[in-house]
Amino acid sequence: MGVRTELKRAKQRTDLAARTRIELVRDGTGTVREARAEPLVPHATTGSTADLPFTNAAEAPDAVVLRRERDGAWHPVTAAAFAREVTDTAKGLIAAGLEPGGRVAVMSRTRYEWTVLDFAVWAAGGQTVPVYATSSPDQIEWIVRDSGARFVVTETRANTDAVTTATAGHAEPPRGWQVDAGALAELAALGRDITDEDVTKRRAALTPDTVATLCYTSGTTGRPKGCVLTHANLHAEAANTVELLHPLFKEVTGQVASTLLFLPLAHILGRSIQIACLMARIELGHCPSLKPDELRPALRAFRPTFVVGVPYLFEKIHDTGRATAEKMGRGSSFDRADRIAVRFAEAHLNRFLGRGKGPGPGLRAAWALYDLLVYRRVRKELGGRLRYAISGGSPLDRNLNLFFYAAGIMIYEGYGLTETTAAAAVVPPLGPRPGTVGLPVPGTAIRIADDGEVLVKGSVVFGAYWNNPAATGAALTDGWFATGDLGALDADGYLTITGRKKDILVTSGGKNVSPAVLEDRLRSRPPVGQCMVVGDNRPFVAALITLEPESVAHWLAVRKLPPDTPLSEVVRDPRMIAAVQKAVDYANEAVSRAESIRKFTLVEGEFTEDNGLLTPSLKVKRHAVTTRYTDAVEALYGG
Repeated sequence: MGVRTELKRAKQRTDLAARTRIELVRDGTGTVREARAEPLVPHATTGSTADLPFTNAAEAPDAVVLRRERDGAWHPVTAAAFAREVTDTAKGLIAAGLEPGGRVAVMSRTRYEWTVLDFAVWAAGGQTVPVYATSSPDQIEWIVRDSGARFVVTETRANTDAVTTATAGHAEPPRGWQVDAGALAELAALGRDITDEDVTKRRAALTPDTVATLCYTSGTTGRPKGCVLTHANLHAEAANTVELLHPLFKEVTGQVASTLLFLPLAHILGRSIQIACLMARIELGHCPSLKPDELRPALRAFRPTFVVGVPYLFEKIHDTGRATAEKMGRGSSFDRADRIAVRFAEAHLNRFLGRGKGPGPGLRAAWALYDLLVYRRVRKELGGRLRYAISGGSPLDRNLNLFFYAAGIMIYEGYGLTETTAAAAVVPPLGPRPGTVGLPVPGTAIRIADDGEVLVKGSVVFGAYWNNPAATGAALTDGWFATGDLGALDADGYLTITGRKKDILVTSGGKNVSPAVLEDRLRSRPPVGQCMVVGDNRPFVAALITLEPESVAHWLAVRKLPPDTPLSEVVRDPRMIAAVQKAVDYANEAVSRAESIRKFTLVEGEFTEDNGLLTPSLKVKRHAVTTRYTDAVEALYGG
C-alpha cells in the first residue's frame, strides 16, 4: 500500500491525527515565539531503562525483539534469550569489579553485541560511555580519562591497540575485552559465580534520576563535552516518540514494525532508537556501515518497514537511481521522473492538508508511469517493505523529501542534539510538512530567542556537562538549553532550522549568511560530495567543493574516460565544472543574490573522519577545512 492510500485511510483515524496537543505563545506582532507539547507518557517515577529486557522477557518471552545477522542470514532473538544474554554479561562486569555508578566505555561499530553491552552495563548498575569506532588515540585518551571509565570494550584488534596506545600513560589503564575475540563469552564465563539475584539487586537500586550514560559531543570545536543523561531522559525520549509514531507505523500499515539500525550507536540518536525498539518490541537488526554499497544489500535482505537515517543516506539512494538510469541511457527520463515526483507530492500534500485540489489527471498518469519505471526501483533498493523513514542530523532537502514521498516513502524529519537525548522536535503523524523538522516532541517546549537561537526545555534535556560547570552554566538557564542553532516557528508551531549560530558568515558588505542552507542543498545534488561555504569578512560568498567518488566513477564511465583518470584532471575538466555549476545554481535558488555562491573551486580529495575534516556524525570541521585549504580560499578571492 502506498503512502497516499495510507494517508487517506489514516485521515479518518482522529485518535492518530490528534495525538499531539500544542500550545503556542505569540509575541505582540503575532509571531509564534514558543511551542509547547503535552507529554503522551507520564514522567517515570520508578525503575530504569535497564528493566526493558526483563519486562519483555516476563510479559512476552517468545516475542522476537531482535534479529541477528550470521552467515548471511537473519536469525530471530526472543525476549527471553536477549534478557538471558544481558544477565550473563552483567554478571561478568560485576565479577570484574564494576561498582554501582561505575563507567564502561564501549568502542564499536553498530552491532548486536553493542546493544547487549549497553543493557548489561545498566543491569549491573553502571553507566555506559560510547566511543566512536573511528576515534583517534587522542580522542580516546580524553574520553576515558575525563569520564573515569575503568573498563573498555572494543570491537576489533585495531580498536584495542588504539585504546592501549591512548591509555598507556594513565596511572591505572582500563581493563578491556574485545568483541571480535569473544568478549561476551569471556564475560559470561567470568561471572559464573554471580547469581541472578545479584544482578536483580543492582538493577532494582536504579531510579529514573540515576545517571545512565555519558555521551560525548562530536567536538566540531575544542574537546568533546560529556553530556550527563539519566534514565529519565532516555525514558522520556523513547516513550514519547514511540507513543507518537508507533501507532501509525503499526496500525495504518497493518505491518509488524521492524527496523535496521545502521547509525553509529556512539551517537545518541542510534542509542535512543534501540531503546525505543526494545520498549515497543519492534524487531531490530544491526548493520555496521553507512556506506551505500554495504548498506543496500543489508536493507534488501532485512526488509525493514521503517528506517532512521541521515540526509546522506537518502541523497545517495537518489544519486544511485540517477546513475543507474544514465548507464541505461535514460538520464533525462530520471530527471523528468524527479520533477514529476516533486509536483505530484506537492499537489497531493496540498490536498491532504486542505490547501488544494490535488494532482490532476495528467499528473496522476505521469506519476503512474514513473512509478513503474523509477519509483518502484527506489522502494526495492530499500527492501521493498519500507513505507516510513525518520531523518535527522541535518536538514533534508525539501525536494528530496517530496521525491521519496511520491515514491511511496514518507520521511519524517526530526531535530535534536546529544543534550536533548536525540529528538527535540519531529514531524508528527498525519501532519507532513516537508522543509520543517516538525513540532516539539511530546513533553518538550521550544522557544525562539530574540536573536533567533533555538531554546529547548523539557524532560529530554540533559542536566549537566560532566566535570564542566562553566559550560553547563553557559548552556542552561532556568532549564532552557541554548542549542546554538538558529530557527523559526511557523503559525502552527512547526520548527525550521536556518543555520548554526557560530557558523554565520558576515560578508565585508555586512550581509549575514547562514551557510547551512546552501551546503545542505549542494550536497543533495551529484556530483557534489562534501562542501563548505566561505565568505566571512569577504566581498562575496564562495564555496570549497569535493566530488563524491561514486559520482566521479560514474561520470568517467558515461564519458568513456579511463577509470584511473587522475582526480587532478577531473576537477579541472570544464564538463565536470559545468555539472557542479548546476548544483550550485540549485543551491542558490534558496537564497537572495547577496547570499548566493558567486565562485567555487573543486578541491582534490574528500572531507572524511580519517583526515580530520569531518566529525563522526559527518559534520564539517570548519576550522580544520579552512586551515587545510587556506591557499584555495585565498585563490577564490584573488589572493
